[in-house]
Amino acid sequence: MPKAALITGITGQDGSYLAELLLDKGYRVCGIVRHTSTENLTRFEHLLPRIQLFPGDLLDQSSLAAVLQQVRPDEIYNLAAMSFVPASWQQPVLTAEFTAVGVTRLLEAVRQVCPGVRFYQASSSEMFGKARPGPQNEQTPFHPRSPYGVAKVYGHQITVNYRESYGLFACCGILFNHESPRRGPEFVSRKITRAAARIKLGLASELPLGNLQARRDWGFAGDYVRAMWLMLQQNEPDDYVIGTGQSHRVADLLDLAFRHVDLDWRRFVVTDSQLLRPAEVDVLVADASKARKRLGWQPEVGFAELVKMMVDADLDAVRT
Repeated sequence: MPKAALITGITGQDGSYLAELLLDKGYRVCGIVRHTSTENLTRFEHLLPRIQLFPGDLLDQSSLAAVLQQVRPDEIYNLAAMSFVPASWQQPVLTAEFTAVGVTRLLEAVRQVCPGVRFYQASSSEMFGKARPGPQNEQTPFHPRSPYGVAKVYGHQITVNYRESYGLFACCGILFNHESPRRGPEFVSRKITRAAARIKLGLASELPLGNLQARRDWGFAGDYVRAMWLMLQQNEPDDYVIGTGQSHRVADLLDLAFRHVDLDWRRFVVTDSQLLRPAEVDVLVADASKARKRLGWQPEVGFAELVKMMVDADLDAVRT
């Protein structure tokens, strides 16, 4: 019997890459999707014949328990969340329901239905927020600067609490920014690469952006889902920071993307104050030494390669 993996948020960027990875490893892959979801399924349309989808909702614990009863998974990857940080200021309560309390609902369903399962919680570098200077690791105190970051701290801590209280094999991956051609167009990385492609092909003439000096540790989503899987293959559950250890400004991403299509971004970018965060996160950079040592994980795709990959994919998409 192949191992069964259940993924919440399977329609998202990470969910599609994780589903591919698990299928390649011979898993039976199942996903939870909301009845009311308007999420575009194109990210994993090519996988649909090979995966099973079940209706469920992080707002409804009984629906989660029903899926667990049907699937009886060996591993659960909780990737579902209200994941776009700026939107969390517009919908703070809904963000808390999905990204914080939703984790508790799923953990409680696990405790009642399949306590022997291995559980992965998608934590976030946004939990560090206004972090102290220097790279952030597993011991760095949290200081979230958005409703999303606050909700992620709750989801992280309740996962640790269930591990310590009930002996669940529950791990948290504190993933720093990770991008790909499958990234949603509302995120700054994809907004930039898509704009570079559209401007190059004469379909746009400007790109509104907010803070160009914010620094992030950007990596490739395909590398990061491998870390998720590795966490659940260890003898003991633990939490891990995942990132490249290098930070770049939004302006650096702009420069790479536009130079790849022989353009100067300064001619096209306009500052829009409405795109500035109420409370900014200035610098995030990962210290992933624990993951390198214990998991044997390291990123394979570098920053420049990632940006060029995304621009090329957007050029192909715009042309078609």
